[in-house]
Amino acid sequence: MPNQDAVRAVLDQARADGRQSLNADEAKIVCDAYDIATPDEGIATNADLAGDIADDLGYPVVMKIVSPDILHKTDAGGVVVGVDSREGAMATFDQIIDSAKAYQADADIKGVQIQQQLEPTQEVIVGAVTDPSFGKLVAFGLGGILVEVLRDVTFRLAPTDADQAASMLDDIKGAEILDGVRGGAGVDRQAISTLIENVSRLVDDFPEISELDLNPVFATSDAATAVDARVLFDFDPPAPRFRPSHDDILAAMTRIMQPDAVAVIGASSGEGKIGNSVMKNLIDGGYAGEIYPIHPKETEILGRQCYASVTDVPGNIDIAIFCIPAAFVAATLKQCGEKKIPGAVLIPSGFAEVGEHEMQAEIVEVAHENNVRLMGPNIYGFYYTHKNLCATFCTPYDEKGKVALSSQSGGVGMAIIGFSRSAKMGVSAIVGLGNKADIDEDDLLTFFEQDPNTEVIAMHVEDLKDGRAFADVASRVSKKKPVVVLKAGRTSMGARAANSHTGALAGDDRVYDAVLKQSGVIRAQSLNDMLEFARGLQVLPTPKGENVLILTGAGGSGVLLSDACADNDLSLMSMPDDLDAAFREFIPPFGAAGNPVDITGGEPPTTYEATINLALNEDRIHSLVIGYWHTIITPPMVFAELCGRAVEEARAKGIDKPVVCSLVGDVEIEQACEYLMDRDILAYPYTAEKPVAVLGAKYRWARAAGLL
Repeated sequence: MPNQDAVRAVLDQARADGRQSLNADEAKIVCDAYDIATPDEGIATNADLAGDIADDLGYPVVMKIVSPDILHKTDAGGVVVGVDSREGAMATFDQIIDSAKAYQADADIKGVQIQQQLEPTQEVIVGAVTDPSFGKLVAFGLGGILVEVLRDVTFRLAPTDADQAASMLDDIKGAEILDGVRGGAGVDRQAISTLIENVSRLVDDFPEISELDLNPVFATSDAATAVDARVLFDFDPPAPRFRPSHDDILAAMTRIMQPDAVAVIGASSGEGKIGNSVMKNLIDGGYAGEIYPIHPKETEILGRQCYASVTDVPGNIDIAIFCIPAAFVAATLKQCGEKKIPGAVLIPSGFAEVGEHEMQAEIVEVAHENNVRLMGPNIYGFYYTHKNLCATFCTPYDEKGKVALSSQSGGVGMAIIGFSRSAKMGVSAIVGLGNKADIDEDDLLTFFEQDPNTEVIAMHVEDLKDGRAFADVASRVSKKKPVVVLKAGRTSMGARAANSHTGALAGDDRVYDAVLKQSGVIRAQSLNDMLEFARGLQVLPTPKGENVLILTGAGGSGVLLSDACADNDLSLMSMPDDLDAAFREFIPPFGAAGNPVDITGGEPPTTYEATINLALNEDRIHSLVIGYWHTIITPPMVFAELCGRAVEEARAKGIDKPVVCSLVGDVEIEQACEYLMDRDILAYPYTAEKPVAVLGAKYRWARAAGLL
């Protein structure tokens, strides 16, 4: 068990001294308390003592400056290795002190640390950081002096378990180095994993530790030893973001997303005004609940009785849609609180996205005081199709389905609406989140988790206000329903754009990448990927195994499809001899069985149909990728009809495995793809990569959810 009392004593002393870091001997006490292996060592305050300590440790030794003011010791000339005699130790002591004073004349120098020198080996880094969104994170990567150059580091939420710690070793680009190269011995993976676990537990037990850096860690075939430890802390961290309980979130979000009565604050009879557009969308969209226009000077708007205030409305109200200037929002929110309205949809802009942070903070405070959840501000509103609810000034949308989508950006929201309409993709909801002053993606996930009308969730994210809450909820939801995230701001320039656009602080992309993976989330790299994943994941059945077969009418397509499978971590099955022989019964001698199966372009429709049927009815084949090549012998619509027939017959027999199609050829293939899509068979024209990417997304979800 960790010795928490020892760590507490060290941290309390540092706090009493007004320090923000630990010295070397304190860091060793902390490491020892959590079974973090370090070399034998001592602290010398003069040259004679340096010689005595070095004699006791045995040569060679490493000597390092000890100063709370000098964190990067090498830069100050404060590290010397390979000291091999008493005389050398004494001389090195003076040399290090002189170098440190030259580097920073006013540095508080505590002495020189003398360590037993370990044999040179693989250097890695293990550490922990405090992320503004995700909180405590444990880090692992290749270490030493090149860590800031290579930046080959991955992260996990702290505390982490044994499985997650072990997975970090495979996440870095240089993972193969850990297994030994050119005959060298590999590292003790278990020792490193345990070290990661211990570090993550330490920073979780003591949240005032803001940063911990073990670099380098010498990793050998039987140990992992931290040669240097740096510990920083913050005794005055920012207050955590307000977060209601799960039950409170679900109760409020259910009334917000599925309201029985809606008030439109700032409703208008004037054409072209937002309050008028919202009213028309609610009415024309077929919303069957009560609609209450709110305007202080009108008696009727679009045939509905108008009220001066929400407090004048006789019935209950579930959401209030704000179509008024930003300056009037706070006062009106108080009225919503008096009326016990659980949700406010804030369309107005003019808050944090334009630098008005105090005004945004004010409405958040008012909302909390009055128990009103805020969606927005600076949003286009939202849709919930299964209630025929168009709570937005955008164009109506009524194509009901099982996909829920959200975006921070209004422009991205319009792209979602346009794609959904063009692709005939039914949706359960489309939600704008804007500045996310209150309601965040984790609130939406909490609702969509139990929503029977939602099977797939796709989210455009510029930042996560509470990444820890998102990860907690996503880890649970993703085991039941696929969660797709497009994280904008992956690059430094993209991050700056996100900051200026919504007042968001885009975090380090490596952190997002690692935490999303840990949470079972499917990450999309582009807007089109997010939308195609959303459309495809609801259609594709869950595969029953990893064996993927490519069946193609063109060798070139087979090569591209094979490359795409490798890029998406899909496993091409090794063709058994009996199955190889079975396929060869249908293809010409100059064709190719194996995997891909190339039936060649000169074959009639019967060859396509026979080989597709064979693949569908073979239990050892878990997923099928079909590459069609446009020929006169088998025209596009002929292929589409036979493929659709084969899949439908298999489904009728209870065989429902993932099937994706890549069609290459002239423009007629577009109609063929549409025909297949209408029958829930994913088919894409002019691309080998897209169908395989969607299939890869389905596999990533199934693996993370423990279904394979």
